[in-house]
Amino acid sequence: MLGPIGFATPLILLALAVLPLLWWLLRALPPVPKRVRFPGTVLLKGLVDANPVARRTPWWLLLLRIAAVAAAILAFAGPVWRPAPAPEPGDALVIVMDAGATAGPGWRAAQTRALRAADTALGDGAPVALLLADGRSEGALPFLADDAIAAALRAASPQAWPGAYPDAPDTILANAPEGGLRTLWLSDGLDHPGRSAWLSALLARGPVDVVPPVSPAYSLRMVRDGTQPELELQSTAPEARAVLALGPDPQGIPRELARLEPSEGRSAFGVTSWPVPVDLPPELLGRVTRFQIDGIESASAVVLGDDRLRRPVVALIGQGQATSERQALLSPAHFLRSALERSARVIEAGLNDAIAAKPDVIVLMDRSGLDADGALTDWVAEGGLLIRFAGPRMAADPGLAEEPLLPVRLRPGGRDMGGVLSWGEPRPVAPFAADGPFAGLAIPPDVTIRAQLMAEPSPDLPSRSIAVLSDGTPLVTRADSGDGQVVLFHSTANADWSSLPISGLFVQMLERLVAGAGRATAEPQGQPQGGSWTATDVLSGFGRLIEAPDAVPVAAEVLADGAAPDLPAGIYASGERVMALNAGAPLALAGWAGATVESARPSGIPLAGWLLIAAAAVLIADLAGSAALRGGRRSGRVTASLLVVASMLVLLPTAPRAQVPFGDNGPADQPVPELLAPFEVPQDDPTGADDAQADPDGGAAAEEPRAEVDPDLARAASEFAMGYVLTGNAELDELSRAGLTGLSLTLYSRTTVEPTPPVAIDLETADLTLMTFLYWPIGPDQPIPSADAYLRLNRFLRGGGMILFDTRDADLAGSAADASDDLRRLAGPLDMPPLQEVPQDHVLTRSFYLLEEMPGRFADGDVWVAATSTEAGTVNDGVSPVVIGGNSWAEAWAIDDRGLPLFAVGAGMDGERQREMAHRFGVNLIMYVLTGNYKSDQIHVPALLERLRQEGQP
Repeated sequence: MLGPIGFATPLILLALAVLPLLWWLLRALPPVPKRVRFPGTVLLKGLVDANPVARRTPWWLLLLRIAAVAAAILAFAGPVWRPAPAPEPGDALVIVMDAGATAGPGWRAAQTRALRAADTALGDGAPVALLLADGRSEGALPFLADDAIAAALRAASPQAWPGAYPDAPDTILANAPEGGLRTLWLSDGLDHPGRSAWLSALLARGPVDVVPPVSPAYSLRMVRDGTQPELELQSTAPEARAVLALGPDPQGIPRELARLEPSEGRSAFGVTSWPVPVDLPPELLGRVTRFQIDGIESASAVVLGDDRLRRPVVALIGQGQATSERQALLSPAHFLRSALERSARVIEAGLNDAIAAKPDVIVLMDRSGLDADGALTDWVAEGGLLIRFAGPRMAADPGLAEEPLLPVRLRPGGRDMGGVLSWGEPRPVAPFAADGPFAGLAIPPDVTIRAQLMAEPSPDLPSRSIAVLSDGTPLVTRADSGDGQVVLFHSTANADWSSLPISGLFVQMLERLVAGAGRATAEPQGQPQGGSWTATDVLSGFGRLIEAPDAVPVAAEVLADGAAPDLPAGIYASGERVMALNAGAPLALAGWAGATVESARPSGIPLAGWLLIAAAAVLIADLAGSAALRGGRRSGRVTASLLVVASMLVLLPTAPRAQVPFGDNGPADQPVPELLAPFEVPQDDPTGADDAQADPDGGAAAEEPRAEVDPDLARAASEFAMGYVLTGNAELDELSRAGLTGLSLTLYSRTTVEPTPPVAIDLETADLTLMTFLYWPIGPDQPIPSADAYLRLNRFLRGGGMILFDTRDADLAGSAADASDDLRRLAGPLDMPPLQEVPQDHVLTRSFYLLEEMPGRFADGDVWVAATSTEAGTVNDGVSPVVIGGNSWAEAWAIDDRGLPLFAVGAGMDGERQREMAHRFGVNLIMYVLTGNYKSDQIHVPALLERLRQEGQP
């Protein structure tokens, strides 16, 4: 450090000691003498030289040259204005990482930063400990000085529950070595339980540096369910994002079903909340499986859908219209309509019309004499739910014992327990079974049954009874019929035989039954009631739904408290009940009193570029001064021309540049920022496209309309540029751009290929005939392109183009979810040839470098290309139209604005070698795309020459 200036390579400053020697040499060596021709030596007598030649270089010219050399030395030392203070060597390091549901968007950047800090500390001989704020830390933290910390960091991932810190910080830090302890806190910007106690404990032991998140935090919650659900979006960003409703389309293909725009938000304590009304038709709402904040990969940005989002269609089949208002209010249809209107869309029609409407549930009220082979039987067998209610008509039917579509065999006549001539009292309802559809429902003491239809005793009667009276007789029975079910209430749907229809229990029982059809609300308020629940699918910390590994049943009371450590957000089932547990929670900003927050410090400003410009300006001044000392009109014209040209070279940002000086191992460690100018993309247009020229008046152009060509695509056609497919995920698209930028620089420095900046490709609009190579990263929930887009893609592949599919899932540590299903979903409609793993003698292994492996950020994934065949050489010159792998090549190629790698690859020198091999694979791939199979043709050169010789051709 030199005051507020730091240096990346301070040893270069030793070259400043040579400046006095340079001053002495310049003074000792006189300038070149000026040659003057005289007609004779006689004429020399008495002559006086009007411009005498100095015996020494003028002091001001020496000062300019010394200043130019000094500026160059300082520039190559990598000066930075107000850099981040370097940690004290020898201090132990604690890395604290927020690892809850909100940490997903900035996790990769935080992970890379933590790996760099750990490598630096281990290189200085300091022990390092890692604390993940996921609520699962137990026991004292181990302080290690080996590669175990780097392995733990690479294997770590955010969790699908709110973050939390362990209790008793002093106990957790019991193994901290004596002396200084410094902390690097990689925060998601939010307050979590236990954070304040940990901050105080760490500040008491040493300095705490807080790294804020690279992106705002987001949370999505369902605040109201039922027929008109409503979501709440919260964020630390002032701008809202759209919420996507995702689910299968009528063909069963998952895609975006609707885009929901938030309403006007309100801000408080740095957090903005927006209500998001879900105003969708019932048939569309019924297909929604999840809501997700657009472009955010985080468990807290996902609300999983369950039966609470779905509004089934229930058809009521009665006995005709009531003749009076009193009859209408006392009819079974009135009670059923009132009970179901909150959770279902009720229609009333005749039986044939109801079946034609394809409802989810059909309810028959006191009706008998059904056809055993009729349309209703077929409808139930195909998966319908038939709910029947008893009544006096059924009780009086002499053929009741042979009635079809009943779960049990019934006795004619029924049972009256509360009439004038009866001896018994009305019976209460017995508690529901813990594994049945009514488990957990509270039974009001005033609910009693006065009359019921009795079932014939049979061995399977207990298993078919899902609700019984206190004396054990069945109240509700159920049986399967084909793929559907038949349910019978042995009492009436109105208050004639019982008080059940006028209780809240009746409403809850009907909602549970309709939920059994898979369409309605299992829990009206989203709270589990009774029973044990087991996860079937769970969310990862990045918001991806995966199969639950080794799920353990949990009690309903535990599940009601929400997602927690070892209880991730996901889909949970209890018998026939299914509900979603989500990770979204209210957000609160964290305070960092006493800590040093990086965003609160002035960021370091590199000065190398400015010093080189200053050195160039001083040298120009030196050139002008030297020319002036020589004098003469011609010298003056030359000096003026040099000044104009030199000024243009220094001041114009788009001036021509020489070959970018990158070494064989990729970009230099400290590149000059100006060297990246040919690959810069304007910040206001992430795709790199220029703004379209619009008519000032907003009308149509006066000249004849013609199709406009995207300038970036036109550039890619005239000057080679690689393209990356826009996925709808802003973070993934930026990663693709940075990766192809890094590969472009490698090609620029190592080959004769001079790529221009990569092009963002929208598959719905882009003219792919102008492209040669596309990089397509596979991410979860990517929307499937349209049929027209696939037609263009197939033409692109048949016309000689290539697509590199990168599933990014080859990490053996398990931090990446399996993307094979997403790959099949997105690449299935493409006309691809049969595939094979890249053989050892494939052209791709020797098109530029000789390669035995093709790693990216991950190194263990297989790489697939088109299988070789007898016709291979006749299509696209034998070049495979697709290359498929999961090694996450873009992350290995990606660089930032300074030319530095964005992501850690491996560990130590082995990791840098892996990065180098990833760049070499990228070079081979592009050379394979551009030159075809010419390398393989060289193998056959002797045979070709012999054949030409036999045919007598030269």
